[in-house]
Amino acid sequence: MSEVLDNIVVVKNFKMAFNGKVVIKDLSFNVKRGEIFGLLGSNGSGKTTTIRTLLGLYTQSSGELLINGKKYSAENVNVGYLPEERGLYKKETVIDTMEYFGRLKGLKDPREWSVKYLERVGIGDKVNEKIEKLSTGQQQKVQLGITVMGDPELLILDEPTKGFDPVNRKLLMDIIDELHGKGSTIIMITHYMDEVERLCDSALLLKGGKAYAYGPVKDIKKKFGGKSFDQIFVEVYGEGTDE
Repeated sequence: MSEVLDNIVVVKNFKMAFNGKVVIKDLSFNVKRGEIFGLLGSNGSGKTTTIRTLLGLYTQSSGELLINGKKYSAENVNVGYLPEERGLYKKETVIDTMEYFGRLKGLKDPREWSVKYLERVGIGDKVNEKIEKLSTGQQQKVQLGITVMGDPELLILDEPTKGFDPVNRKLLMDIIDELHGKGSTIIMITHYMDEVERLCDSALLLKGGKAYAYGPVKDIKKKFGGKSFDQIFVEVYGEGTDE
């Protein structure tokens, strides 16, 4: 019972195979309640597969993936998920899209929340624009806003700052910091190792579907002789990808 109380996510002996090819090999890890957790690895290492299986989008070959001690369902936990492949209703306006999702999440006044958020991230003048008219970065800001609505208990971000310039990266990292301060647990997939060192309490480095390094960030750095995470990533994964 203490494991359930201490850990919002528990993954035990997780194995995944697609068409007979094993992509996750007996993976086990926990995400502590209230921490920021970095899920790291080169392309093809199994990060997105793990998240999609945790959220019930895939069915594991074997093992357990639990949130709050149970298989995921929307009734068990308030989850905000920002997938790497963004998806919005591009023919709708920004405000109508955000208001729609806000109502689904139970916000009392999603329009007011959305307007304040859009102003904060520098696109307050795009309230009535159709999504398709926005730049890729602007669309990403809208989708992040939808993801963080309602202060989710568990926030899962797959490459949240991909393609952003340094100013917008800092802005979004500040928003993540605020949610963490309110008590959200955050799982973050990123290739920006400076984000890992600045934000994450713990991390898991996946290589070939296995945990290559796992634990508190400071302990991982100690294991690798005090190297930065950029240096660690290069040492572990080299110049190529896993697959």
